Amino acid sequence: MTESEFMARVDETLERVEEILDDAESDLDCETNGGMMTVKCENGSQIIFTRQPPLKQLWLATREGGFHFDYSTESHGWVRDSDGAALADVLSSAFAAQADEQLDFSDI
Repeated sequence: MTESEFMARVDETLERVEEILDDAESDLDCETNGGMMTVKCENGSQIIFTRQPPLKQLWLATREGGFHFDYSTESHGWVRDSDGAALADVLSSAFAAQADEQLDFSDI
């Protein structure tokens, strides 16, 4: 994957996450700045996405820890580098645990 393809995939992913959050009737605030997205939860905690172009990874920081995702052409989506978990599943769990929100990220 070229750097421009990587950047486009991350942009698409973050835009879709933002759309899902906007469509949800919740008190989650989302701010995007320079390839980083910060989601502020009502309880004051944050979920943060950052792109890592040199590694071609999407990083996610939650209260549970930091996770690194690679884009898999086989599964057509982001998978956690440590165990192959799909980004959609990790996000659903993170938002349920951290923001008490049941969100469907299956189309990311």
